[in-house]
Amino acid sequence: EFPTVRSHEYGSRIIEAMETNAPAVIAGNVPNTGLITNLPDGCCVEVPCLVNASGIQPTFIGALPPQLAALNRTNINVQSLIVEAALTGDSDAVYHAVMLDPLTAAVCTLPQIHGMVTEMLEAQAGWLPQF
Repeated sequence: EFPTVRSHEYGSRIIEAMETNAPAVIAGNVPNTGLITNLPDGCCVEVPCLVNASGIQPTFIGALPPQLAALNRTNINVQSLIVEAALTGDSDAVYHAVMLDPLTAAVCTLPQIHGMVTEMLEAQAGWLPQF
């Protein structure tokens, strides 16, 4: 049996807006194409998006306050290192990314992080053959 009550997820609202041209506004995760001017192009940003029969149109935001841009760049840098590691097989990039992650660095020492990453890479070797 299918649920008759719409969930909080956006999927059905996006389809409805695109099929009926009834506009909807969502918080969409989209590539940064100059939408947030003080974050790198290409990184994923969450911005208000208009959805209708023309598709999904992200909203230009401009520059974030410096402290918010800095916080976002910290996470973007970690994610960029993980992407580099995945594409190149550079295990050092995995270690560096996890060491730079603000939450991990706040609760683990560098030796603990190194051990945790080593254990993770060994446990996931079947799924991560590039390492």
